Amino acid sequence: MYSFIARQPILDLNQNVVAYELLFREGENNCCPDIDPDQATSNILSNNHLTLGVENITNDLPAYINFHSNTLINDFPSFLDPSKVVIEILEDVSASDALLSACKQLSEKGYQLALDDYDFDPKWQRFFPYINILKIDVLAYSMLEISRLVRSLNHTKITLLAEKVETAKQFEQTRLLGFSLFQGYFFARPEMLKQKKVTSAKQKILALIGHANDEQLDFDTMGNIFSSDPGLTYKLLRFINNPCYGRSQEITSLKHALIYIGDVELKKFIALLALADLNQDKPSEIIRLSLIRAKFCEHISLFQKNQENPPKAFLTGLLSFIDGILDQTLITLLDILPVHTDIKRALLTNDNYLAHYLNLAKNIEMGHWQASDLLIEQLALNHEQCFIAHTKAIAWADEMLQE
Repeated sequence: MYSFIARQPILDLNQNVVAYELLFREGENNCCPDIDPDQATSNILSNNHLTLGVENITNDLPAYINFHSNTLINDFPSFLDPSKVVIEILEDVSASDALLSACKQLSEKGYQLALDDYDFDPKWQRFFPYINILKIDVLAYSMLEISRLVRSLNHTKITLLAEKVETAKQFEQTRLLGFSLFQGYFFARPEMLKQKKVTSAKQKILALIGHANDEQLDFDTMGNIFSSDPGLTYKLLRFINNPCYGRSQEITSLKHALIYIGDVELKKFIALLALADLNQDKPSEIIRLSLIRAKFCEHISLFQKNQENPPKAFLTGLLSFIDGILDQTLITLLDILPVHTDIKRALLTNDNYLAHYLNLAKNIEMGHWQASDLLIEQLALNHEQCFIAHTKAIAWADEMLQE
């Protein structure tokens, strides 16, 4: 039900917090799990960034996120805002040509790169034009060794970060050696954070993987899969809402969202979901109600005979419980989703045609028949149409969950 993440502060010369390193955790015991590094990174991105954004975890300070060679070579970081993250290259990766090319491309896109646990091996020198920060473990070397090795870096513009600083003496020594960033237990231990996960049904992830392997993506079929899971839809919209795609675009339907990001980025998004979410439980009753509302609002829009309405209406119903799913306020969530203004108005201010569809769904759902009658009259509908819409919506939602 929850995702766990630890953050450890990174400080400057004046001991002001200037960034946080994010560390994946499996539970509340704040222990580093024995897990594949690519899966750990994917869990951080899927369960934290795609939920509320790393900037909300770090109070708008840069987030240092570990990436192994596979995720770097496959360009996973490219959907993250370069101003919000520092890409940390793990120390045990191979210094391959493919990794060098990936670092060059990321640097050209404006990302800052940090080399974790730098061991002064000459193999990394060809990476220096693209590396901004070197993290050096002060417990792994004597201060004399560190001094000698740091002098060899004087000709570069690379920032030095001392990690595992545990005493005031180590802080002072590294400061005098030219380090300008610091991290370690002397300042703070990793702080545990917990937030509600956005769960996704395993079979839907598997279905998306299958379609992602097709040479020509079927956006209609994939849109149907996304439409049956509010959590998937939410993560897709969060994925889109980054500088690479431009935040000015207002999404009006799921198919619009899928076409908008394109084949390459969509396949990347599905791979990210697959690695992090395949072990999730089935949707709860709150998901079922979201699906019923979504399909009901879509049917009402069709009865209204407006071609533009059904996709917007469906998305309105699907997101109507998103605050309950994530245990966050609607204002917070809709502020970071690129959905159409009409949808936001329906969910927040309750004063447009989409809000009327959603209110009708809610009143029928709760058995408020007098309020339902007023809305039916206002929308120029009849009771039979509403009965049909609600019955079909329930049947469709149950069918989606059974699949």
